[in-house]
Amino acid sequence: MRDSVSITQIADIPRVQAAVRGDHAAIQFEGRVTTFSALDAQSDQVAAALTAAGVGQGSRVSVLTRNHDSWYQVMFGAAKAGACVAPINARLAPPEIAYILEDSEPAVLFVGAEFLALGADIAGRMSLRPMLVALTGDHPAFVGFEAWRDGAQGGIDLAPPIDDDDLLQLYTSGTTGRPKGVVLSNRNYTSFLRQISHVEGFSYRPGETVLMTMPLFHVAGTNVSFSALAQGSTIVLLADFNPAAAIDLMVQDHIGHAFLAPAMILMMLQVPSVRDRTFPSLRTIAYGAAPIAEDVLARAQATFGCGFVQFYGMTESAGAGTYLSPREHTMPGKLTSCGRPWPDLQVRVVDAEGNPCLDGVIGEIVSKGDLVMKGYWKQPKATAETVVDGWLHTGDAGLRDSDGFFYIHDRMKDMIVTGGENVYPAEVENAIHGCPGVADVAVISVPSEKWGEEVRAIIVPVAGAAPTEQEVIAWARERIAGFKAPKSVAFIDVMPRNASGKILRRELRAPYWEGRERAVG
Repeated sequence: MRDSVSITQIADIPRVQAAVRGDHAAIQFEGRVTTFSALDAQSDQVAAALTAAGVGQGSRVSVLTRNHDSWYQVMFGAAKAGACVAPINARLAPPEIAYILEDSEPAVLFVGAEFLALGADIAGRMSLRPMLVALTGDHPAFVGFEAWRDGAQGGIDLAPPIDDDDLLQLYTSGTTGRPKGVVLSNRNYTSFLRQISHVEGFSYRPGETVLMTMPLFHVAGTNVSFSALAQGSTIVLLADFNPAAAIDLMVQDHIGHAFLAPAMILMMLQVPSVRDRTFPSLRTIAYGAAPIAEDVLARAQATFGCGFVQFYGMTESAGAGTYLSPREHTMPGKLTSCGRPWPDLQVRVVDAEGNPCLDGVIGEIVSKGDLVMKGYWKQPKATAETVVDGWLHTGDAGLRDSDGFFYIHDRMKDMIVTGGENVYPAEVENAIHGCPGVADVAVISVPSEKWGEEVRAIIVPVAGAAPTEQEVIAWARERIAGFKAPKSVAFIDVMPRNASGKILRRELRAPYWEGRERAVG
């Protein structure tokens, strides 16, 4: 990694880059530019203010906001002070936000203008009430961020961060129940920083611009940010994802790299003007957080004309796992692969007893290395069930081929068993994408008296189109085995997804399974 001699931990990034390229832009946000020198000075002040408030090693600070450039001051300031940042998904419902705040027990809660009333209400009912700081806006229960930050006495001596200190506490998306706090340490991110220059899609050049569309409470958002700033690149930050705005920024700001969830790519392809734009500065688009259909990927490659990098990983492994490089996207038979492991991460496929599977045999993907989390916050039982003898069990079904490439079939729990045959929703969805009139698709199981459960496709039609159930089923049967094709099709207006773009299959399944339990899966 560039400047790797000096940057070994996240807290090092502002200090080292301020010395190397202090006047260069670190962050661009809504017309405001923050240089590396300013980011270093501001995060020093945040660290001093946190320390003055008694916040340090083992303490949590939470952030509830849309993407905002002040997030970086809080993140790096907390890292310098030895505290742990626990960002909150701003798209959650109030009871879910309240649950995460009670669970994380932050000493300080930083809140954006849109959430001040909500934050005050929840904090007022917490058993351990945090200090309230308004990142933007004004509320009588909150102190203003700049006044709080600048009121601290600077120049304090901060102890260097410790490898085992907690750095980030990112909450799982909760697609199957209550979210869990994934605790990631300085050690995890020392390993991350050591590897990024060897991983295409995270290997950036000083002075390049990196489009930041992923939410900063998600591991993709934090990782893209850390990678860009550690390597001297400039982050161009969007408060919220807007496909037309993202396309404009790619052209106007000469974006070199972007990380996009597949749902974001699909939405950008549906902007009519994208076909008239060119992207000469764009080197890579990385995608991950959810599967992508081959048809969508092919259209994106033709439209953006850059290299594509697929990432597969989990929050529990600091977002790392495997990646498929641009060159490997063109290798015969590898397009449906999620690639090969990160340099310092062991990945393998195991059976139900934890024994390694032969190449070509489907089992559960597991990984091991310094990137694997410390554990789930206050949940030792869940930690012990997920990390066994150092191996992180992903819950994903997949296989490895003889060349060492991994293929993810689906979540183990989403697998459909129909008439004794295993069906993976992602495979069926991939077959249906490209069907005329289909904008988006999800495949779920529904009860069946004959088969136990059967395959149903949930379709979002293209605006103005009206594909029929028979057309969708026929299209699928031409591409996959008959037992995998949907037996029925339902049409909806909007696909339910979480903040990282993953389809909320639980919501789609719920009406069909009400009053009964799934027999399998």
